[in-house]
Amino acid sequence: MQSIRVRTTQNVFIQYPVASVGDRILAYIIDRLILVFYSVAVSALFINLEVEIYWVWLMVLGTPWLIYNLAFEIFMNGQSPGKRTLNIKVVRLDGTSPTLGGYLLRWIFSFVDFYFLGGVIAVILVAAGGRGQRLGDMVAGTSVIKQVEQKEVTAQEIFVMADAAYQPVFAQAIALNEKDIDLIQQALEVNRDLGNAQPMLAVTEKVKSQLGIQSDLPPVKLLYTLIKDFNHLTSR
Repeated sequence: MQSIRVRTTQNVFIQYPVASVGDRILAYIIDRLILVFYSVAVSALFINLEVEIYWVWLMVLGTPWLIYNLAFEIFMNGQSPGKRTLNIKVVRLDGTSPTLGGYLLRWIFSFVDFYFLGGVIAVILVAAGGRGQRLGDMVAGTSVIKQVEQKEVTAQEIFVMADAAYQPVFAQAIALNEKDIDLIQQALEVNRDLGNAQPMLAVTEKVKSQLGIQSDLPPVKLLYTLIKDFNHLTSR
């Protein structure tokens, strides 16, 4: 099952599985039922009050249908009531919360996803894509995860630590700081998980220049070595 690793503010990683098509469909149905109940209740109220102004009906009844998901996902951290009921939420592919622009892109393309061919295209894309992405997710760089209890994994468990007998390759690594190491780790993660080597290559050149390192090691091996050297040198 495809999963997304979320980094917490304590530099801890939690693996979450991508939400299933069934969960997303059920969340969608729950949200639509909420809108239907809202529309019935408001219509009954308007009839009792004998409201006959067409634009009032259109605004009060139509606006929630239009912005329901956008508003809830922005203000409920990636969840609508339906998503919260199913314990799923929208995240970026790196596990962080989407930006306002990301939510807007998902919302704009939702009209294609859900209303073109009755949502069939969205279901096919989510089921077959591997990352649980409909068209809106692909454009916004997001997915929907299932929030289940997961084992927390520290950064030290993800990146191999040096043993006590380890001899540092680059003594210059002592000049790095925690922020530098965090940046290196993130670049390696993007390369490993998303197949995007550009951040890793950029970080490699920056670190080599910063530390005055001359090495023919491949970028991946060089960066992993620097992490091991840093951990060893700072742990003594």
